[in-house]
Amino acid sequence: MVNSVIEKDVTVEGNITSSKGSVEVRGRVVGDVSAQAVTVLEGGTVDGALNAKSVTVEGAYSGRIECEDLRLAASSQVKADVSAQTMSTENGAQLQGNIKVSGKG
Repeated sequence: MVNSVIEKDVTVEGNITSSKGSVEVRGRVVGDVSAQAVTVLEGGTVDGALNAKSVTVEGAYSGRIECEDLRLAASSQVKADVSAQTMSTENGAQLQGNIKVSGKG
């Protein structure tokens, strides 16, 4: 799997799509992100929709999340409408929004 990284000093304004890879956000993305896996690392921010099999948020996120597996780290700050099959949250994770967890199908 190909891994794309948006570094700390980079701001992307626009949508990001990776059909066969993963995207790590250490900087800032203003737009939608679609990939096999998306990770918003601590210090990273995304304002837009996330669509992936696996989503991990350690930083700040605002928008809409559609995924199979969602993991929210203790450092995460999320304002989103969430649709996931499974979700795990660490103690201290902040989440505001509508949440729909359907379970494994």
